[in-house]
Amino acid sequence: MYLYMNGELVRREEAFISPFDHGFLYGMGLFETFRTYNGHPFLLDDHLERLNNSLNELNIHVRYTREEIIHALQLLLKENKLGDAYFRLNVSAGIGEIGLQTEPYDHPNLIIFAKPLPPRNPLQEKRAVTLRLKRNTPEGFERLKSHHYLNNILAKREIGDSPNCEGIFLTKEEFLAEGVVSNLFWIKDHILFTPAMETGILNGITRQFVIKLANFIGMDIQEGFFTVDQALEADEMFVTNSIQEIVPISSFDGKEMPGVSGAKVKALQKLYEQQCTGLWSRKDV
Repeated sequence: MYLYMNGELVRREEAFISPFDHGFLYGMGLFETFRTYNGHPFLLDDHLERLNNSLNELNIHVRYTREEIIHALQLLLKENKLGDAYFRLNVSAGIGEIGLQTEPYDHPNLIIFAKPLPPRNPLQEKRAVTLRLKRNTPEGFERLKSHHYLNNILAKREIGDSPNCEGIFLTKEEFLAEGVVSNLFWIKDHILFTPAMETGILNGITRQFVIKLANFIGMDIQEGFFTVDQALEADEMFVTNSIQEIVPISSFDGKEMPGVSGAKVKALQKLYEQQCTGLWSRKDV
């Protein structure tokens, strides 16, 4: 398996970074995960916009363009003999001295990983359970998709390895936040509910796209501070991320939900599938 590292293809067993890289020493790094559909990197412009904004926030002086990343993805697909793939685009700050650095990072490391995708399963659904572990607050003013992932790792340990279960974080005030690797939505009547950014969640790219789709089909959107009891009244529930897409929930804290049979979730999934082979940004919907 090949990785793309700083402009070159590198065999995975030959890929190394310095122990002085501040992505390793201090967690100064960011990543984006996305997938291709018939070779098209779905919503790549949105992922790069978030990445470049976050790089600026971390004082890492680099910006990545669509053309640069597409070139890397095409090389990875070809050399790894993949039709489509799961990609992780990772940027670490680069080498620095031991100690907290305030000046900009001018020589970051770019690594793009590719791995095969499992077959798409139209009947995929998950059960959701609230976690005992609370969602930590963002390290800065808003949550970045950064290397700081201990809260998520501990949550995953709490729920175990089952691929059919998603843990749902609550804030310390007991408001719903997000999943271990997903954003949370539920539907009541014609309203789509999702926790507000102010709960400390990551503003997922698929989250933003689904909100745009729901608006497109005339649903009302309510972002806010919601309790478990409010979500338990839902007609339908689902979680989202860029790899698993829109995943219906079959039960929430033991209460049965429609799962894959939910009519509104089905409608959103159909719209999603119609867009994923050609769309660069949710702004183009």
